[in-house]
Amino acid sequence: MAGSARSGDVWTRSQGGRRPKLTREAIVKAAIKVADAEGLDAVSIRRIASELGVRAMSLYTHIDAKEDLLDLMYDEIAEEVLIKGELPDDWREAIFQIAHKEREAGLRHPWTFELAHRSPRVGPNGLRHAEQSLAAAALLTDDPESMLAIVTTVDHYMLGYTVREQHISEIGENGLERAHTSLLERQYVRSLLDSGEFPHLKPVFESGLYGRAHFEQGLKWLLDGIERDHAEK
Repeated sequence: MAGSARSGDVWTRSQGGRRPKLTREAIVKAAIKVADAEGLDAVSIRRIASELGVRAMSLYTHIDAKEDLLDLMYDEIAEEVLIKGELPDDWREAIFQIAHKEREAGLRHPWTFELAHRSPRVGPNGLRHAEQSLAAAALLTDDPESMLAIVTTVDHYMLGYTVREQHISEIGENGLERAHTSLLERQYVRSLLDSGEFPHLKPVFESGLYGRAHFEQGLKWLLDGIERDHAEK
């Protein structure tokens, strides 16, 4: 994640007063709760102050701007994807566990992928997550370039899969089924499928194969390929 042009780091700034109702931890927790329920656009200094029952200016004791709050929220979620304790000795199992935790955190907090596009500053938990991911890849190879390629490839698979899952979750399985049925009921679609031009697509459409989760299977195929590639070197 690229850094921003903002000066200073919110993680090195004094946290100000320690009134039980207004700590940095409470501010970040309230902001995450709002983002989970209503999306990232609902998060503002005024809204979070209202949630905590304080004046908006009180939050500036702990943060300089909304961007600081977003950075802290992002880093708080990064803590959720950390493997507690020692990583498994097997690289595949280590990668599996990290990818699953990333996916679960993404589904719990769908706004994190949107926030990632804004290039939030990397915090301590983000660095720990990156270190842990590279440590998992290092169980297979000690080449830094290969380690980074493995982590990036798995991240891309996890991200694409989870974003699709989020979409399905938003419209629901019934909504997905209705969209599928509606597509098949369109005359031009039906005529194209019956034309013989789509011999592989037609049976897939007609069998009702849609929206089924195969995260682990896809990840296994991906890791199989990585393992085979490194065995051949």
